[in-house]
Amino acid sequence: MRYRFIDSHRHRYSVRGLCQVLGVCEKSYYAWKKRSPSARDRENQALLSQIRLIFREHKGRYGSPRISCVLRARGIRCSENRVARLMKADGLRARMKKRYIRTTHSSHHLPLARDFVQRAFRASRPDQLWLSDITYIRTREGWLYLNAILDVYSRRIVGWSLSRTLDETLVHHSLDMAFFHRRPGPGTIFHTDRGSQYAATSVRLRLKNEGILQSMSRKGNCYDNAMMESFFSSFKRELGDGKTAFSTRREAYIAVKDYLENYYNRVRIHSGIENMSPVQFEKLNFPT
Repeated sequence: MRYRFIDSHRHRYSVRGLCQVLGVCEKSYYAWKKRSPSARDRENQALLSQIRLIFREHKGRYGSPRISCVLRARGIRCSENRVARLMKADGLRARMKKRYIRTTHSSHHLPLARDFVQRAFRASRPDQLWLSDITYIRTREGWLYLNAILDVYSRRIVGWSLSRTLDETLVHHSLDMAFFHRRPGPGTIFHTDRGSQYAATSVRLRLKNEGILQSMSRKGNCYDNAMMESFFSSFKRELGDGKTAFSTRREAYIAVKDYLENYYNRVRIHSGIENMSPVQFEKLNFPT
């Protein structure tokens, strides 16, 4: 495996340097290089070609678990451990998780809703339980704030909105999109943290008029909305090809829209929904 790593990186670094770092003899590497590849080596090279292809298709967002699922879906049988070994030897590494930073403000005196979810993030049908939260996006023109609404059943983002300001208007615009596309029935639970944006009078009245049951996590307990925070952690890691900041707000808007509507909802697979994308899972289980 070390010889293969040297061979795949010899165009970027000297063979001598690689051998010294990995603790192998340079002559042994060249002797290995002259040997005809074994059947296993040929299989690994063919598999690695597919792994590289999937890795590029998903812009470095997939690690070995998801790449293994895609390979199996394409009729290529292999273990996750084998995929992980080949990726490590080839220097393929999924993007690292970024720290999630809270942006909602819970130090206020607005009325609060009780927690109807109690960390039971389960739903047996679409539009039974929605989660929502807010995060920030850095651009060189200034901050943008993103509010997203996630359907627990399929993990689908059913509504979202970007704004330069952090107030309840951000939530209303996300609800506009969610109600336009989904039209949930009375009894849908809308669960969030205790942020002032969600506790605002206009938001509480709107949810009540729509028959939506408002639910809020306990004070200062991130686990009470853990699924939504997990989504934002992945979102921040995978958005914008790893950029730390976008040049303009428009560039950020285009990237967010493409990620949420084209990639996350329609392409990105989730282990919690049988390794399907949210759209695939809904079409299979609740065809319209």
